[in-house]
Amino acid sequence: MLELLWLIPALPLAGFAILALGGARLPRWAATWTGVGSVGASAVLTGAAAVAFLGGLPGTPAYTRTVWTWFDVAGLSIGVSFYLDALALTMMGVITGVGFLIHLYSVEYMAHDDGYSRFFAYMNLFVGAMLVLVMADNLILLYLGWEGVGACSYLLIGFWYRDPANGYAARKAFVVTRVGDTAMAVALFLLFDHLGSLQIQDIMRQAASAWTVGAALPTLVALLLVGGAVGKSAQLPLQTWLPDAMAGPTPVSALIHAATMVTAGVYLIARTHGLFDLAPAALTVVAVIGAVTLLLAGFSGLCQKDIKRVLAYSTVSQIGYMFLALGVGAWAAAMFHFMIHAFFKALLFLAAGAVIHALGGEQDLSKMGGLRRELPLVYVVFLAGAASLSAVPLVTAGFYSKDLIIWEVFASDRGGALLWGAALAGALLTSVYTFRMFFLCFEGPQVTPVSHRPGWHMTLPLAVLALLSLAGGFLEIPRTLAGGAHLFSDFIQSALPPTRLLHAREGYEALCQLASGAAALLGIGLIWALMLRSPRTGQALARSSAATVLGRFWLNGWGFDRLYDLLFERPYIFLARIDRNDIIDGFFNLAARSVLALYAWAGATQTGRIRTYAAGLTVGAAALIAWVVWL
Repeated sequence: MLELLWLIPALPLAGFAILALGGARLPRWAATWTGVGSVGASAVLTGAAAVAFLGGLPGTPAYTRTVWTWFDVAGLSIGVSFYLDALALTMMGVITGVGFLIHLYSVEYMAHDDGYSRFFAYMNLFVGAMLVLVMADNLILLYLGWEGVGACSYLLIGFWYRDPANGYAARKAFVVTRVGDTAMAVALFLLFDHLGSLQIQDIMRQAASAWTVGAALPTLVALLLVGGAVGKSAQLPLQTWLPDAMAGPTPVSALIHAATMVTAGVYLIARTHGLFDLAPAALTVVAVIGAVTLLLAGFSGLCQKDIKRVLAYSTVSQIGYMFLALGVGAWAAAMFHFMIHAFFKALLFLAAGAVIHALGGEQDLSKMGGLRRELPLVYVVFLAGAASLSAVPLVTAGFYSKDLIIWEVFASDRGGALLWGAALAGALLTSVYTFRMFFLCFEGPQVTPVSHRPGWHMTLPLAVLALLSLAGGFLEIPRTLAGGAHLFSDFIQSALPPTRLLHAREGYEALCQLASGAAALLGIGLIWALMLRSPRTGQALARSSAATVLGRFWLNGWGFDRLYDLLFERPYIFLARIDRNDIIDGFFNLAARSVLALYAWAGATQTGRIRTYAAGLTVGAAALIAWVVWL
């Protein structure tokens, strides 16, 4: 089975090719079977590969499959080669499994859209590019997938391109992430220049022997990789593109936030963990970025009026938790939260899409309410997702993954009280903004009538994801409950090193569990009291001058867009206008005018008179014969 590993990314890419070439000429049923079926087949093959991998010989933690040599130039030999280990398998399972459910949901959600085939073509390309990224055994192939998901994000965010706002959001995502991509490209140049290879496993081995811990070069390379990671994963300071990415269709938001693009940065740091172990300063930067981002995004999520923007800031915040875990060396905890986050965030986006679909495209939370009675199934699954995101103790998967991060931030030799406090405060914030959204959507009087109720294409993925959001945490229940068993950690540690815990703090795990659970329940109780038990108190608090000023500031993402406009956009536009008529522009303007002049001259020959054309043919033939005779 492992010999067919290459089919896993090839099938979605083949689906893209068929859909792109067939276009609108394909009947709906053919586009559906191609788009959904290719990703479904890839998910089945991933499951088969997992069975074959897990049933392999003991002591064989990885498998490599080379399909062909891509190029071999000047000592750099790069193959289309795929690498399978526990880390890659985890990513592949989420991408294909959750991706398939999102594709199935999209059949109904996009049923009446004119760009139906185009939508599935882009979605298939997105899944294929992400699979190439996580399965690549070298950084060049990884970078190809990395840029592929960036291009797909542009296509999908701006899918409804007739609206200028959607085009702006797509361009913003593309340009902002290019900043990080450039930093990552420089890191690749440095790695090849100093280590002579871009094979990931070779780099890990050579770096450990060639560089010392804390040296300048590995620190620089690691920081450049962090630059790439913060761009793709929308972390501070490149987080501004993600809230605007909500311009795309809701299934696109689910795919970007849950299974593909924003998790690429987390994967990059985890995959190159050997370099980061040599750069403690870079790991500290990762942890600080994660801690600050999860708090900033949490406060912004409190004030959003658009249901999808609440979830967007939630994604920024939850990726911050993963960065925090990576920064303290809690590699397994970060990847476990990645997997659980994929379940509940896909569920929440798809459930929000069901609400938006039912209300005829309405996304404003103030125009929702009372939907508990109108959409009971959506209410139940949304509650499951909200509870998991808020890490409600014991009964949700989100509790086990987030608790593991909070605990290991506290107990790790790279953690600290400030980082632990930030993680705990983030847990409180998360439950507050999540259940504010939930209560606004489903409780109170109904404002907008329901015009459509979801069918099975939408409800089946919601039910599966709700089950995973509740039960998925039992793959990693705490040691205090499981008697030492940590199923997911034991699996992932064949690819990633274990967390280095301080012996003096290992006995405090139960207290950390109580603290994180209490923070989640406190946040839910607080927002329940302010919105449902004593709404007048909540309204008075919201109307206070301090809340108004802070709310406007947080609503606008802490003013980062305005700051970047002042620091970068306006100076760039000013310099571009000054430089508009330089000699280089003159050359290109001359070339453009020459083309226009030739076009005008050639167009003048098109008179529509047969005699003129015949005379031209005669003169041309005579000139050609004369030239041949002369030679």
